[in-house]
Amino acid sequence: MAFDDSAPTYYLSLGDSLATGVQPTGREETQFRTNEGYADQLAAIARQTLPNLRTVNLGYPGESTTTMIGGGLTSYPHGSQLDEAVSFLREHRGSVEFVTLDIGFNDIPAYTVEAIPVGLASISRNLPRILERLQRAAGPQVPIVGMTIYDPFLTLWLQGPEGREIAKVSVWDAIVPINAHIREIYRAFGLQLADVQGAFRTTDFDTIVELPKVGRVPVNVARACEWTRGAAPPPLGPDFHANARGYRAIAEAFAAVLFSGQ
Repeated sequence: MAFDDSAPTYYLSLGDSLATGVQPTGREETQFRTNEGYADQLAAIARQTLPNLRTVNLGYPGESTTTMIGGGLTSYPHGSQLDEAVSFLREHRGSVEFVTLDIGFNDIPAYTVEAIPVGLASISRNLPRILERLQRAAGPQVPIVGMTIYDPFLTLWLQGPEGREIAKVSVWDAIVPINAHIREIYRAFGLQLADVQGAFRTTDFDTIVELPKVGRVPVNVARACEWTRGAAPPPLGPDFHANARGYRAIAEAFAAVLFSGQ
């Protein structure tokens, strides 16, 4: 049988609000989804070499590893987001180019350091189950790539000495250990992560740059302010989701993993 190079192939996007491109500029009736998310921008990058690529985005805002497995936030024809993803991967075996996944941040039940162990325990229970089922359904040839997370609380640096201390704690006591934990789980499955933590320069308090209308700040603070609306005034802020530029950085981090050999 001749190979049909006009047949569509698929990019499967899974995860939470970042997977769906949530921004405060989106419409409330669609959970503030936009077409500027990392999945949209990554698909545009991929289509430079895969012109027939179609995106299937199953992500849902607020999803955690628990709800991804068991459902509860919205209705999927096959049950949960994971069940839907497994069904899609099985039905399109041989036609899926790659899968991206961002999940775990919503497992942290509160924005406190004390809540992190609870979240990490949830991730430890659930993320291996998610990855195992996805790998089995997709087959060994399909890349499944996760991502580290950026620190949305770095924008608090602008609020004076107390805000600066909170920003430092959020990096070293929250984001870094969360990402390290997620990295270990993916490594155990032989899977890679997009280095979003690195793209946002999350741990770099030493490099000082000029932030327009603010002055000189650490580069990690500048990127959090410029690539999210965490420091923006109402009505568009403060909002910790990435903006279009931030989502572009996330897309590029995924692309560096997926297409580095091309």
